[in-house]
Amino acid sequence: MIRGVDKVATSQEFNGIIMYRRDYKERDLLVKILTDQIGKTMFMVKDAKKRGSRIGPGVLPNTHGRYAGSLNQTGMSFINAVLDAEQYFTISQDIFKNAYATYILALLDSAYQDNQPLGHWFEIISNALTLIDEGADEQIIANIIEIQLLSAFGVQPEWRQCVVCGRNDLPFDYSMKYNGLICQQHFSMDLHRLHLDQKTIFFLRQFSVIKMDQINNINVSDVTKKNLRIVIDQIYDESVGLKLKSKKFIDEMDSWSDKLTLKPRTNIDKPE
Repeated sequence: MIRGVDKVATSQEFNGIIMYRRDYKERDLLVKILTDQIGKTMFMVKDAKKRGSRIGPGVLPNTHGRYAGSLNQTGMSFINAVLDAEQYFTISQDIFKNAYATYILALLDSAYQDNQPLGHWFEIISNALTLIDEGADEQIIANIIEIQLLSAFGVQPEWRQCVVCGRNDLPFDYSMKYNGLICQQHFSMDLHRLHLDQKTIFFLRQFSVIKMDQINNINVSDVTKKNLRIVIDQIYDESVGLKLKSKKFIDEMDSWSDKLTLKPRTNIDKPE
């Protein structure tokens, strides 16, 4: 057991993004935070559920901020104070943006172990959530994260050139068999290539190298968005084998959206 005086002695400041939290005992919380120093780690937050707690509001879902506490490479870490915290307001209010933000964090959580520095990934995730909160297309931002996280799962598709001959000046298709792009001269080598259109290929290649802090606006048609969703899902299903509840929820939301689409009124529907 770490005493309060010990925690103060080792207290340090860090930036963090709340990934998720759950109840622990009557007044306490366990909060998973993505930090800028030791990656993602679990924090014990004492008395966070107590009425009037100063820390509680700073560890709400969809919150990011600057904190003070002890960061432990093994075991539980602790938060002593919330120095500055702010919610992603739009994400908190929009079920679709919230679902994609949750999925992005869950994907990162699955890709890396706890308590290890993640380098540039803190900034990437921070920028991604800010973009979503400010109105960027949540699916496209998630697609970029999905493509760029593949290497963390041990899957490194070749997006730059043909896997077979190295050419980059011919139409491409994606080959699950060869784990990357093949040019039209080698389409016959994979009868089960994905038959992707060139616009989808273009965005997949762009997503593999684009920097999140350089994104201003990405306009993608609904048809291309659907195609991107299909191919990325297939890569994750067949090459990664990851099944996340947050992704299943997004898939279910898509079906809700289809059902909620209003049909044109017929004469029978018109009010008298």
